[in-house]
Amino acid sequence: MAKEYLLDQSRKKRIGLEEAIFCENKTLVQIVDITKALNKNNTTLFTKLKPEIFNSIEGKLRRLFFYDPSSYTAIYGKMPVVKKKPKIAVICAGTSDMSTVLEAKYTLLSYKENCDIFPDLGVAGLWRIESKLKIILKYKIAIIAAGMDGALVSVLGGLIAMPIIAIPTSTGYGTSYNGTTALNSMLTSCSPGITVVNIDNGYGAACAAIRILNV
Repeated sequence: MAKEYLLDQSRKKRIGLEEAIFCENKTLVQIVDITKALNKNNTTLFTKLKPEIFNSIEGKLRRLFFYDPSSYTAIYGKMPVVKKKPKIAVICAGTSDMSTVLEAKYTLLSYKENCDIFPDLGVAGLWRIESKLKIILKYKIAIIAAGMDGALVSVLGGLIAMPIIAIPTSTGYGTSYNGTTALNSMLTSCSPGITVVNIDNGYGAACAAIRILNV
């Protein structure tokens, strides 16, 4: 087994979600040790894996990873192949939110779920939402990422009927307080029935979507 790390082998059986490896503050040695406990014929998600750590992994082991440097997300082992039609729309207010969106995308992919991404639909140009609304209504779940005032969630919450999972992002100036303002805005939204995850938590939003699909 990997040093200082015990894999939760029964997590999927208990809750329908595999264990993911949260890499923030883990050293290169710890990351390498964890891979020794993994089956390379299975799929394992790594989140918050910084480029400087990933680039220090030796070539043979590194080739077992798919890595997205913009979201710090990696898939170890078997890369899922998804042929079914996407059920999830991932929507963001601006391309500044894309790192969080991509974390959600690759988390979903690790569960063999595709998604379609709708970028740059911020409320400063409501016509952009109107132009995509008929398409968005065809999905079963919407994941919505927004920073600043987080208003996109409330607007879409009044227009679409499917479950909404909201991600406040740390995008914004000054009193956006690194996503706290968007978080509070989403939590106090007048659009009912919105699920809100933590700031920049694309992984958590994707897991919430998988739980819904598993019902």
